[in-house]
Amino acid sequence: MNERTAARPKRVTIDDLATAAGVSRQTVSRAINDKGEIDPSTRRRILDIARSLGYRPNRFARAMVHQDEVTLGLLVPNIVNPYFPEVADGVLEAASALGWHVVMHRTRATLDGELGAVKLMARQVDAFVGYLGHPEAVREARDSGLPFALLDGEVLDALAPEEAAVGRVEVDLESGVRQALAHLVQLGHRRIGLIDAGGTAQPSPRGRHFDHCAREFGLSLGPGLRRPGRNSVEGGQRAMGELLDENPGVTAVLAYNDLVALGAVRAVRGRGLRVPEHCSVVGFDGLSVAALVDPPLTTLHIDKQRLGAESVRLAAAALADPGVVPERVVVRPELVVRESTGAAAV
Repeated sequence: MNERTAARPKRVTIDDLATAAGVSRQTVSRAINDKGEIDPSTRRRILDIARSLGYRPNRFARAMVHQDEVTLGLLVPNIVNPYFPEVADGVLEAASALGWHVVMHRTRATLDGELGAVKLMARQVDAFVGYLGHPEAVREARDSGLPFALLDGEVLDALAPEEAAVGRVEVDLESGVRQALAHLVQLGHRRIGLIDAGGTAQPSPRGRHFDHCAREFGLSLGPGLRRPGRNSVEGGQRAMGELLDENPGVTAVLAYNDLVALGAVRAVRGRGLRVPEHCSVVGFDGLSVAALVDPPLTTLHIDKQRLGAESVRLAAAALADPGVVPERVVVRPELVVRESTGAAAV
């Protein structure tokens, strides 16, 4: 621990006040925001405890009185994958409608990157939204005392229930995988592979749903049908080549996302084969570029504007009332059928 870290005291949160006063978060919120529906003596006791602990209301509360501008933080893993800029556009649109400023930090999806971004935001913003993939980063976010909402709440599964009480906006991945497999099965495909992401044999959440849904459809899960790969066009191309080497009879693949799917198409063509005549390819995410490639990509479209807008809505609710019950919003992907899928070769 360096001197700067040691000198920075932990911010007192609503949860700290609730514990010290022996009351609920909602009661503390009513006391701090003078909303009534609370006994005056209880309110005075809570405010006394807040003063003794050095509690500082967030900047949004001061903005309500002083008309200061509100700043929202946005955390994204990277800006190379077009998915995240499209989500960011939804955040910017919703924040702009509220008159808020937005600052963005890239985390690279590493623990150090996420912890550093959260600590930096604690000094710069009134609330934040975005992607955190490490439990330690979520704990740091809670300890910051800032309202925040997660985009993709898979990390919360690794936390205790009280730590996982966080607003979140999630994609219904299982629904998306099931739609893709149903589409391919209807076209006559039985040897369907998955190009996963992560670079390890451990399946991603999409990979786990693939295994589960494939069994529902009675599909083979033979060796090598789920190939790990990197989350990139090049990673998709390499993994698809390995899949074709090990399973030359595969007639369709579901890719982790559209970038990986574009790599898969490149690999199929590199073997002198055609998409979809020899192998159908389905992407995931519904990037704008998916409609512009050749052949246009069948994909699970995710409303990324809505993801961003919903995360801002949750952050605004937490800013207005720190005692608000965290909400979980689930966005369902929609299958968009284009020319990269067709009937299974006989």
